[in-house]
Amino acid sequence: MKYLLDTNICIYFLKGKYNLVDKFDKIGFKNLYISEITVAELKFGAAKSDRPNKNKDVIEQLANKFKLIPIFQSLDFFAEEKARLKKGGNIVDDFDLLIGSTAVANDMVLVTNNEKHFRRLRNIKIGRNKNSWQHAI
Repeated sequence: MKYLLDTNICIYFLKGKYNLVDKFDKIGFKNLYISEITVAELKFGAAKSDRPNKNKDVIEQLANKFKLIPIFQSLDFFAEEKARLKKGGNIVDDFDLLIGSTAVANDMVLVTNNEKHFRRLRNIKIGRNKNSWQHAI
């Protein structure tokens, strides 16, 4: 199984929360991916921080730990889902929608602590919340 890590999971990983290093070791870093969108969100966070250069280096190290997955293959699904959701009055942030679309288009389990937004996407597999990751991954 392949797992796509949402941005919030990467932040938890960087902060050493929820024993993620051990959990990721168990399933193997070779099975863990991050989206280009996650990298963009993390770089934005670093740029607006009090220590942008230090945090930029941390983001680069993180990006080297996981396989980076491009979003191009998910753009058709993104467009269809965005149209469907908008017609139904269910707005999802574009970055979340791109991350979720990447998981669906690549048949991955999305690991997130933000299920509320992602559950709206058709065919998405979610790795539950932080308290049940050991079951999901």
